[in-house]
Amino acid sequence: MNKILNILCLAIVFAACSPSVNIDGQLDEDVNIYPDYKGVTIPCNIAPLNFSVDSAQGRYALVLDGNGKSLTVTAKDGDFDIPQDQWRELLAAAAGDSLSATVAKEVDGKWLAYRPFGIFVVKDTIDRMLVYRRLPPLYGLWMNMGIYQRDLQTFEETAIYTNDYNDGNCVNCHSLCNRQPDRMMMHQRVTNGGTYILRDGEKIRLDSKFDSGRPTLTYPYWHPSGRFIAYSVNNIFQVFHTSDPNRVEVCDDASDIAVYDIETNEAFTSPLLDSKGSLETFPAFSPDGRTLYFCSAPAPEAMPQDYKDVRYSLCAIAFDPATRQFGNSVDTLFNAEERGLSVSFPRPSPDGSYLVATVHGYGNFSIWHKDADLWIMDVHTGDWSPLDPANSPDVDSYHSWSGNSRWLAFSSRRDDGLYTRPYFAYIDENGRAGKPFMLPQRHPRQYYRDLQDSYNIPELAAGPIGLTPAEACEWSRQPAKKIILK
Repeated sequence: MNKILNILCLAIVFAACSPSVNIDGQLDEDVNIYPDYKGVTIPCNIAPLNFSVDSAQGRYALVLDGNGKSLTVTAKDGDFDIPQDQWRELLAAAAGDSLSATVAKEVDGKWLAYRPFGIFVVKDTIDRMLVYRRLPPLYGLWMNMGIYQRDLQTFEETAIYTNDYNDGNCVNCHSLCNRQPDRMMMHQRVTNGGTYILRDGEKIRLDSKFDSGRPTLTYPYWHPSGRFIAYSVNNIFQVFHTSDPNRVEVCDDASDIAVYDIETNEAFTSPLLDSKGSLETFPAFSPDGRTLYFCSAPAPEAMPQDYKDVRYSLCAIAFDPATRQFGNSVDTLFNAEERGLSVSFPRPSPDGSYLVATVHGYGNFSIWHKDADLWIMDVHTGDWSPLDPANSPDVDSYHSWSGNSRWLAFSSRRDDGLYTRPYFAYIDENGRAGKPFMLPQRHPRQYYRDLQDSYNIPELAAGPIGLTPAEACEWSRQPAKKIILK
């Protein structure tokens, strides 16, 4: 008897999710939805693109068609919650093609349809997890911040670290080696401060400061071998505007680059990466590990007075991981003086074909600069171009690649100009971008418009990171190792 009741209940739920809707007429207008998923390009393994119809009241229906398979969902006041299992089946059928989406509203007992829109579904999958820091916009202060991971195939979010376990301290600059969940690092400031490195089950805590009195380890990038991590070593301060739309400037008094050898506990550098006359920052290794990209600008005479005159070029230097030696010369790949623009956050694609960086008018910390856009360089030709249509009139900044070099996760303030949200853009084999889409949520209108946190440093990961806040807190109690500076 119970088995029969369970089957009947499942049938009722399925019927509620897949009702029969007959379109009785057409509306000669486009539907306005949030988030804007019209014409986006998505992977075939992404969570449902739930959305809401703007200013909707009453009953609405969504009909999705793809390659002979159809899915219909109804919703009160236009808040669509697409069943995950049926969505996966629909994406599997439509992979390599597109979905047709039709929204209809019920008027006097009849279903009237808006103009349909398309969603392009590619066969190239995206990595399973997105790792990010979530924090309120408190600038020089912090509270209730943490590092989280989100399963991109579902709506499940789990905490890796939250600062309520450690006296409300600051945690930042998390980074993964080749998107591998067992090779990760992050910084912790104030209480139990230091640099925390997770490598193949080993948990290492470093003192982020050198005995020589140099600044602390700051912006990281792993060598593909997992043995080295390149760091910028910065003296950072902030400047706040009263009327400038950019609001905040993050500037460096000093900035150099060093590479940390995990196996020997040594840090080493080169005179070409450690000079008083230049500010070097944002290191990034090439996929083969034999080139170190970095950003460099002439050191200004006075900061913050000269902050708008500082522009960073993108440079490259050879690196031999076997001998730990750098090359004797530096190549300039993006000349800030010639272009009158500044570059930050260089990120090469895993297949070595392209490099994406953030380009903006001045400075290096582009997450507050409304003119910041993503640009792409063809590594083989050296040609640069804006990564349109991924860019927007507002901030488009920090970014990371998927393992197959087809997807870019990046941060943007295009939603409301205030909070940073994660977006994803498809990059084809010719370096062209599709229209990006916002990270799907089960109830996006309520979630994004109520959330007063920004997403910071969206990093793609191949699988879930096996670390909990309690374990991270326990880790922070172990002694910190002093780095040997060679």
